Amino acid sequence: MTKVLTDSRSIRIKGRSFLAVVLTPDMPLDEWLVRLDDLAARSAGFFLGRPVVLDVSELEIDRPELKRLIAELSSRNVSIMGIEGGRASLVEPGMPPALKGGKPAADIEVVEKDASQTEATAPQDNAPAAVAEPRPAVPSLVIGEPVRSGQSIMHIEGDITVVGSVSSGAEVIAGGSIHIYGALRGRAMAGSIGNSTARIFCRKFEPELVAIDGIYKMAEDMDPELRGKPVQLWLENEVIMAERLK
Repeated sequence: MTKVLTDSRSIRIKGRSFLAVVLTPDMPLDEWLVRLDDLAARSAGFFLGRPVVLDVSELEIDRPELKRLIAELSSRNVSIMGIEGGRASLVEPGMPPALKGGKPAADIEVVEKDASQTEATAPQDNAPAAVAEPRPAVPSLVIGEPVRSGQSIMHIEGDITVVGSVSSGAEVIAGGSIHIYGALRGRAMAGSIGNSTARIFCRKFEPELVAIDGIYKMAEDMDPELRGKPVQLWLENEVIMAERLK
């Protein structure tokens, strides 16, 4: 007798990727929390509804300190979906799970071979060298209308071009550079998967927040003479630089 396995009671399980914000605290934690509060105060709702991973790989921290840090973040409406780095003994039941294998980008998978495989597959002197296949170019995402308040545009594979403006309360997140042919009044985050060469270009600079490769800066902290002007921004020695476009 044949049994049907795909009936109405089947459970559907799918794989899906989400872009998460990774917070990397530094010591002393109280001072780091003050800086986080400053960011949240000047960019309201930045963490709301956003998956957040807490990276403690560079912290000398014990379990009580980690629990206190998670509680402090929770009181700020920052929900931690997982903890990356640190000793396995840091995480106990009831805490966010330990995560492994996080990658800024999944461009190329390199399969490690053991010594016997390497020896057996080593090319002979007269064998032609292997030629890597060229990767297809990733097209940029073009948005042909304004990005309105409350909207979030993500394209982590490449550049984003916005033909119109980015309103206050809206955000644009790109793995590459961001080009805005109108006013930037919301948030623009370029190089979001570890691209320090990404840039931000806009015709009218009035942002709430800008970021390149995870380095954030509020517009109030930048030269006021740039406000309302065409501007380009780039990263230099982990500092966001800006200049007026001609």
